[in-house]
Amino acid sequence: MKRFSIAAIGFAALSMTAPAMAADMAVKAMPPPAPVAAVYNWSGFYIGANGGWGQSHGCVDFVTPAGTVAGGCADRSGGLVGGQIGYRWQTNQFVLGLEAQGDWAEIKNTRVSLIDPLISTTGKIDGIGLFTAQLGWAWNASLFYVKGGAAVTRNRFDVFNNVTGVGLASAGHTRWGGALGVGWEYGFTPNWSFGIEYDHLWMGRDNFGYAGVVTPGGFTLTGSGVSQDVDLVTLRLNYRFGGYGAPVAARY
Repeated sequence: MKRFSIAAIGFAALSMTAPAMAADMAVKAMPPPAPVAAVYNWSGFYIGANGGWGQSHGCVDFVTPAGTVAGGCADRSGGLVGGQIGYRWQTNQFVLGLEAQGDWAEIKNTRVSLIDPLISTTGKIDGIGLFTAQLGWAWNASLFYVKGGAAVTRNRFDVFNNVTGVGLASAGHTRWGGALGVGWEYGFTPNWSFGIEYDHLWMGRDNFGYAGVVTPGGFTLTGSGVSQDVDLVTLRLNYRFGGYGAPVAARY
């Protein structure tokens, strides 16, 4: 009986100390929550600068009393520099935008005319404007986009005597057409981005008249028409007003 009493007292003591021992046991640490990524936000106003290279392909037709005579086609190329301003809206990974771009250009070419080897023509583009809408796909700090809209170029066309160097006719004109382009842009800081863009401009045909110009070879010119396409490749640097958006879980 005495042994049974001692055993009962020992069992009761062990039962009382068990909760305390369990409380003193180390609890396994929970893993930390997954980090929340700050996703680059392309929304907002931006302004920037661009510069690059342009090439124009143009064909000239001369109007004479006997009808229209082909004056030949030529490519001309040169540099351009300017700026752009726009606004973008981002929804998930889709980016919509509107942009206006203006550039000073020096895209020109002088060639001997096919209608009369004694005269030459000089075609020059000294100004380019683009008014376009953008549709893009953002992958965090990278943005791929296509753009399209209206284009305008400021042109000058001169005809001169190869022997004397005297100008025979001159016309300055502004031409409207269409533009389609594609580009890539990378945000290397919350506000600054750098990119490259290609644009093709369809400028159609422009006609203008002369007050009866007689070439050294005896041809009478009463007007001319110029058809023109332009290709542009530019590097772009933009500053966007804003920064990274609120941290959200990346879903890429």
